[in-house]
Amino acid sequence: MSDNLNLDEMSDSQTETDDPVLKKDSNLDNFDIPSSAADLEPVYEIPVKVSAILGKTHMTVSQLLKLNKGAIIELDKKVGEAIDIYVNNNLVARGEVVVVDDKLGITMTEVVKSANK
Repeated sequence: MSDNLNLDEMSDSQTETDDPVLKKDSNLDNFDIPSSAADLEPVYEIPVKVSAILGKTHMTVSQLLKLNKGAIIELDKKVGEAIDIYVNNNLVARGEVVVVDDKLGITMTEVVKSANK
């Protein structure tokens, strides 16, 4: 299967998102699609970056330089509002913050369906 795919050169906009662009060398559309969990075993050990975004804000560099220890930065989310969960910079779910053994964790409450599926 991988013999039919080549990694295209990435433009600057593509490198910002870390998304590789694949193209097919042939006109064959019959790619092998995994039909069970056992078929996916080769990818189980591939590392992915998981991020939970509590909220975002915009500020100027001068505001940023004025921050000291204990400063409070107001985010765009409200208390109790779902947080976004990203895998490799792609939104995949929403969840709630929980405390597990004195550490923060995330409970997934919703899986986000991809718009391009």
